[in-house]
Amino acid sequence: MRVLFLFFTAFFLCLPVFGAQYRAAMVADMDSGRVLYQENANELNYPASLTKIMTLYLTFDALEHGRLNLNDYLIVSQAAANAEPVKLGLAAGSKIRVEDAIKAVAVHSANDVARVLAENLKGGQEESFADLMTRVAREIGLTRTNFENSSGLPNDDHMSTARDIALLSMAVYKHFPQYWKYFGIKSWTYNGKTYTNGNRLLTSYNGCDGMKTGYTKKSKYSLVATAHRGDVHLMSVVLGAESKDVRANVAAQMLNKGFALMGASPSSIASTPPTPTYSAPAQKESASVSTFNAAYNAATSAAAPAYHAPVAAVSGTATGTSGVQFGAFSSRDAAMGQVNNVKNKLGVDTVIEPAPNGMYRVRANGLSENQAQNIKSAATTHGIDSYVFH
Repeated sequence: MRVLFLFFTAFFLCLPVFGAQYRAAMVADMDSGRVLYQENANELNYPASLTKIMTLYLTFDALEHGRLNLNDYLIVSQAAANAEPVKLGLAAGSKIRVEDAIKAVAVHSANDVARVLAENLKGGQEESFADLMTRVAREIGLTRTNFENSSGLPNDDHMSTARDIALLSMAVYKHFPQYWKYFGIKSWTYNGKTYTNGNRLLTSYNGCDGMKTGYTKKSKYSLVATAHRGDVHLMSVVLGAESKDVRANVAAQMLNKGFALMGASPSSIASTPPTPTYSAPAQKESASVSTFNAAYNAATSAAAPAYHAPVAAVSGTATGTSGVQFGAFSSRDAAMGQVNNVKNKLGVDTVIEPAPNGMYRVRANGLSENQAQNIKSAATTHGIDSYVFH
């Protein structure tokens, strides 16, 4: 699995006016992955509704691979209808079109609709969707992110970093350019009511074309904002700001400094945003960033992988009532390491399930007895401890 990664070139910019009023910030070039400024970018924070960028990433993946169509209708469960505000207020048993669901999440940040997408994409279980979110996060290079739900509603284990959010946002930009437009919608009308995008830079900052806001009491105010000038396209991330004003002002200040560093003047606004491409950036000469360059180049030279394959045995279709467990771990990160180990060595997809005493177990479910025994045998050959359960 290819890993999307940014390489880091630090410029010591100063944000003295707002420095004490936010927790983390960074600005990066969307096309090369070059980080122009970062402050506490690797510190854990609550991502709040920036979580929905991943929910939409997986929605776009489903559209790309034919598992969804923009004109399909999704059923609203009682659990989704009961989601806390902000929401559309959809009734249980009602339906919403996929494209309207995307707009509801991108523009209004509707928690009920985020859950509708999650449940319809992952067998009616938001928890399973959250596990998928975390797995995909690892696959595209998010090293410190753990998702517990599709919306970003408060959960002490639901964490990310400014760096990871930047990587995720860039993954959307690189892998699904045809859907990037949804993050730039300024307002959207549904059932006679008009919803305004919370990203005020869309109307106040020249060239802004996205992307997403977030807020909870614990996370405070967060924002990913993207903007273009000429052929330069930048992204700023602000986490934990004290107010909407602070997050917008810091994001704008970072974009200004970033454009200045890139030599793009305020008057050089393109009539339309540059089209995202899959081309890799030129290699830098500095040996200190060569590892980051190689990872970024490898990741952006190909399209995003599909995440729709069911749990499978070494051969055959997973349809039985047996399974294989590959250990239980004290942390989700450790369990995710085993998930990747099993996938890399055996080609078997697994899931992380809660276990007693706060443990996390790694399992392949839905197998026939023969499939399970074959997997256990292959695991033994590769030095992976496992056992078959029924």
